[in-house]
Formats: sequence, structure tokens, C-alpha cells
Amino acid sequence: MTEQPSAPTVAMRIDELAQRCRVTVDTIRYYAREKLLPSPVAAGRHKIYGSEHIERLERIRDLQEQRFSLAAIRAIVCSDRPGIDGIFGGPEQQFSMADLVERSHVPADLVASLGEVGLLPDPAEFGRETYDDADLAMLRSVRELLDIGMTPAILEELARIYVRNFATLQSEVHAMLAGWTRSDWDPAEMKAVQVKLTASSERLIPAVDRLLNYVHQRTVQRLTLEAIRTAAETNTGVGGIKR
Repeated sequence: MTEQPSAPTVAMRIDELAQRCRVTVDTIRYYAREKLLPSPVAAGRHKIYGSEHIERLERIRDLQEQRFSLAAIRAIVCSDRPGIDGIFGGPEQQFSMADLVERSHVPADLVASLGEVGLLPDPAEFGRETYDDADLAMLRSVRELLDIGMTPAILEELARIYVRNFATLQSEVHAMLAGWTRSDWDPAEMKAVQVKLTASSERLIPAVDRLLNYVHQRTVQRLTLEAIRTAAETNTGVGGIKR
């Protein structure tokens, strides 16, 4: 039996909804055809819209201001994961490739190379049309590494290593959270955990960042000590390069 939409707590016709949300009636009808809006409630010859339609239109407008594509907006607003848009960040500055090069002071050919190896992914992969603050911050870190002596060739190879291995790491994490790696975990409990984590994305991402930064720092420290010991034992420079 098909579930019928419940009666809205705020009742208005499509023209009233359009006026309240400062959009056109045609825009609302277009969003409805694109499955971006929940179905209205039929009331005689009219279709009645409610507070959920107001909230959805406001959410669509917020995502459009962040330059998400229509396909990405549909995927976000139609998911059953409240808070999922927080994973993609809030409103930020928008940059073209030329903007990134100019503001980061990283040579254009190196920026292009970092894009090719996946360190600077195309915004379209995330349903966006432009780069954002995170991309610029990353390139400014690249500029700092260049300034302290890292060569473009080493940076490209470092980027390739990090992107390849981090993609593998994240795939394993997603498989774990999806419950695919442990047959003894309760699927209903895992789904509840997924919903809670997504709804708390604004706290989740900084906490995971701190965890990853900690593991990275400790790993670098451990490997550096091992390299120093190896250098002393083999009478080579740190890293194994012969003196």
C-alpha cells in the first residue's frame, strides 16, 4: 500500500509558496519534476505545500550558493542522512584554476601536475563548479614545501603516494562503516551509527582530522627514529643515501 503524504502543518498553494520563498512557480514545478521536492498534498483541485517544502527550497538555495550542481543537490537533499551536506563544508570563497595559481604562488605547471595525480581533484567530482578555500589552503602548503627546499618532482611523487594510499585507506573505512567487513555486526545497529555520524558531520570531520593528524605525526616520528638508527648502523645519511 502506497503511503500518502501527511497533511502539512503550514498549508499554502504553489503561488503562495513561490512568493514566500522568493522563487517562481515555474522553478517549483521544475524542482518537482527533477524529484528535488517532496510531493504536495492533494486537496480538491489544488495541491497544498507545507513547511517541509519551505525547508527544502531553502536548503536547495544554500547548496546552489555553494555552487553544487543540480545532480549533487539531488543526491544530498534526497538522501536519508540528515546533515550529510555538512560533510561538504559550508559557504566558502570560490576560485577558478587561475585564481588558485595567482593566490597560492605555486607554478601553474605544478598545479596542473598535482591535478593530474589527484591531489587537486576537479570540483566536478564533488558536484561543484569551482575550487574552494580548502584547495587554496592545500596549495599554499605546497608553496611552503617548495620554499623550504622540496622539489616539484618530489612533491608530485609525494602527492601520488598520498593520494593512492589514502584512497585505499578511505575505501577500507567506508567498507567497515557499511558493515561489509564484519559479519558479526548487527546491520540495524550499523545503520543507526551511520545516521548519527552523518547528522553530527560538523563535529565528526574535525575529530577525524585530529585523529588522522595524530597518527600521521606519530608515524613520521617513528620512521624518523628508525632512519636515524639505520644511518648510524650503516654509516649512511638519514634516508639511506651514502655519505
